[in-house]
Amino acid sequence: MRLRRTKLYLPGNNPNMLLRGYLFKPDGVILDLEDAVSMSEKDAARILVREVLKQGEFGECEVTVRINGMDTEFWRKDIETVVPCGIDGIRVPKVESPKDIQILDEALSEIEEKAGISIGKTLIFCLLETALGIWRAYDIATASPRIAGICPGGEDLRADLKTDRSETGEELVGPRRIVVLAAHAAKVDALDTVYADVTDDEGLKRETQWIKQLGYQGKSVIHPNQIPIIHDVFAPTQKEIEQAKKIVVAAREAAKKGLGAVSVDGRMVDKPVVMRAEYTLRRAGLLEGGE
Repeated sequence: MRLRRTKLYLPGNNPNMLLRGYLFKPDGVILDLEDAVSMSEKDAARILVREVLKQGEFGECEVTVRINGMDTEFWRKDIETVVPCGIDGIRVPKVESPKDIQILDEALSEIEEKAGISIGKTLIFCLLETALGIWRAYDIATASPRIAGICPGGEDLRADLKTDRSETGEELVGPRRIVVLAAHAAKVDALDTVYADVTDDEGLKRETQWIKQLGYQGKSVIHPNQIPIIHDVFAPTQKEIEQAKKIVVAAREAAKKGLGAVSVDGRMVDKPVVMRAEYTLRRAGLLEGGE
């Protein structure tokens, strides 16, 4: 299980951030060739990102690149430049059609084959930034075995919904619920959009607690100071860890005895409860498959 609690956006035209972003210890970095880069800088940023990928250090971070949308002239050159560098994945903006993902999958396979990279290594993360993209969330999430996560949009989605940002984020409640349901149905990660006010730590904490309760695995980040707040929210409490340990141990003992269910602290524990306990321990790095 790969932890994706935080994915830090790094502007593709900022060499200092590209080289230093991993030092803030996000679970992943997103080298951004789309919104962070003006039209006149697209080619230069692509070259800069390629050189950083070749020579840079990223520690334990999952390295992805946000390419330009597939409705632009830039996306194919983007993947031809960055995929041979052996990145972990690409983040695709404004996805609306499963067909686009299938076209992208085929293009990635061609590039991987030419570069001597295992076919299928490069993962896909889909940004759903329009009403149509949200509506098709499950079909998009299942369009390719490369897909590792889907993410609802923020400002672009609000614009498509013809609404504005509210203090509570009420306008994105429905889209967020659709995305998390589609993600779990498709067995991929649900990754939330950014929290734009980098000075509002309490607001970020509240929103992260809420999306965690919904079932999201992580959140995109635009400022390093947001990382520890989000990690703290997603970290299991000591009480949760101790309870999970008891459940997993009891379940293993019951399995040895051929029992289907077991009681822990006076409550019956069945398979779904055991699965949640194992998930908690993986999150805490205390069970094989954790980070």
